[in-house]
Amino acid sequence: MANDAIVQPIRGTRGADDPGPRNLELDRQNPDILIPPETDNGSLPNLKFPFAMAHNRLEDGGWAREVTLREFPVSKSMAGVNMRLGPGVVRELHWHKEAEWAYILTGTVRLTTVDPQGNLSVDDLAPGDVWLIPAGIPHSIQGLEEGTEFLLVFDDGNFSENETLLITEYMAHTPPSVLAKNFGVPVENFADLPKKEKYIFRMPVPEPLDVVRKQLPDRPVPTPYVYAASQLPAKAYAGGTVKTIDSRNFPVTTLSALIIEIEPGGMREMHWHPDADEWQYYVAGEARMTVFDATSKARTFNYRAGDVGFVPRTLGHYIENTGTTPVTVINVFNSRICSDISLNRWMALTPPDLVRGHLGLNDTVMAALNPDANAVVRG
Repeated sequence: MANDAIVQPIRGTRGADDPGPRNLELDRQNPDILIPPETDNGSLPNLKFPFAMAHNRLEDGGWAREVTLREFPVSKSMAGVNMRLGPGVVRELHWHKEAEWAYILTGTVRLTTVDPQGNLSVDDLAPGDVWLIPAGIPHSIQGLEEGTEFLLVFDDGNFSENETLLITEYMAHTPPSVLAKNFGVPVENFADLPKKEKYIFRMPVPEPLDVVRKQLPDRPVPTPYVYAASQLPAKAYAGGTVKTIDSRNFPVTTLSALIIEIEPGGMREMHWHPDADEWQYYVAGEARMTVFDATSKARTFNYRAGDVGFVPRTLGHYIENTGTTPVTVINVFNSRICSDISLNRWMALTPPDLVRGHLGLNDTVMAALNPDANAVVRG
């Protein structure tokens, strides 16, 4: 569809032109909302929210924006943050009430964590790598030479990046006499403490990782909170590739993920997840998804880079590449294991006469059913 085309909400004899006022750019980006497929039916909540519509918090050397239950009411189980840190810029020492799953989008980043046994970990991560920080574990994040941009997903839709527990605020809101007693030094040593949060602030780019690690105490290697998923081979299918990141290859994680690339003309086949909601972040390309619920409810949405999608647990859906370039989408689940039910596989494993009796399918369709299918990407 040409960028200057005037899209009208008309399909055959249904609908009528829209003389305006209207937002043509949004209409062009969401054709399946403006002109829903005839198969859409009933009422489903909005299952799309773009980060471009999220408030952006600009700080000294970086920014952060979030999509939470406030912006995206259907996403009760998970919330997301998109953050950028320039070279050397730090997301200050802090901890959360929720678990934090991260995916590096661009650049390189250094993560520091301290576990309950007093083990300090310092790790550098590259695009495609992930981490999982359990609730209550203190950590900090720092951009390296070229800075970094990353995605964070939290296991509670009510999460807000603006309500983390920060070391600066903890110290600022503790009486100086208590600080002196806690650390065993005179109270005047705390005269220069910041009076409020730093949150995101500039520091020099840190020394190389091997130099820093040599300065650390010689302690046993703790359970890793990071996973070099950028080195994980993707499984190839006729229409794209899939990487699976869950507790089977990243034992510490409590959130799991699929990193999916769908070639032009391809789709992730029709399926559903029996035990987890799905939180989606579209990294590249253009896609559409229809979500099906009981009592004949179905609604179709269009997505592009920077958009967030959501599919409640057990609801049927697919993801189709509708553009001319590959679609990359990160699917995060609030469960330790990625699991799904493929419509194709279910039908292939069910006695054929029973399937025919339900759907009246011909031999061509029946022969195409694949018992080995498991929500794969099809060409």
